[in-house]
Amino acid sequence: MTEIRTPRLILRRWRDDDLVPMAEINADPRVMHWIDDGSVRDLEYTAEAMERWEEEWDEEGFGLFAVELLASGELAGFTGLSVPDFPPEAASDVAISWRLGSPFWGQGYASEAAHATLEFALQDRGLDRVISICRIGDEASENVIRKLGMTLERESEHPVHGYPLHIHAIDLTEFDA
Repeated sequence: MTEIRTPRLILRRWRDDDLVPMAEINADPRVMHWIDDGSVRDLEYTAEAMERWEEEWDEEGFGLFAVELLASGELAGFTGLSVPDFPPEAASDVAISWRLGSPFWGQGYASEAAHATLEFALQDRGLDRVISICRIGDEASENVIRKLGMTLERESEHPVHGYPLHIHAIDLTEFDA
């Protein structure tokens, strides 16, 4: 299954017409503030990223879902699963992440999409554990993490930018799907 419907969202694979709206999300300084060095991304970067996300689906059997609003068909951003490339101690884990455009913040979409993604991880992909890597101070993401029932496992540091990170985890056998 690579499409999930929630009461307000469709989580699905990427389409060509997602490029421009996802590039607009990546070009918003408010969205990118907590990501890597906080730099905005352009259309070319977004196209390459979407290609990598689709490759991960083919290689791993999971990846980042495009998050579409059911009512309007608008692309709100992404949520999904990936193998993290940092920090080094998380390289054998599967991480959940999300990025939504700022017009979609504060409406519960990130929590709704992330919850459905954890259900997918457990029920469809048979994963027994998922982590989340969050820059310390990103209270909005920390709030979603708490709603998912994830617990702080350890602190780490971004290997390139040096800022502190929280690594949360959830044992999916205890997840309330």
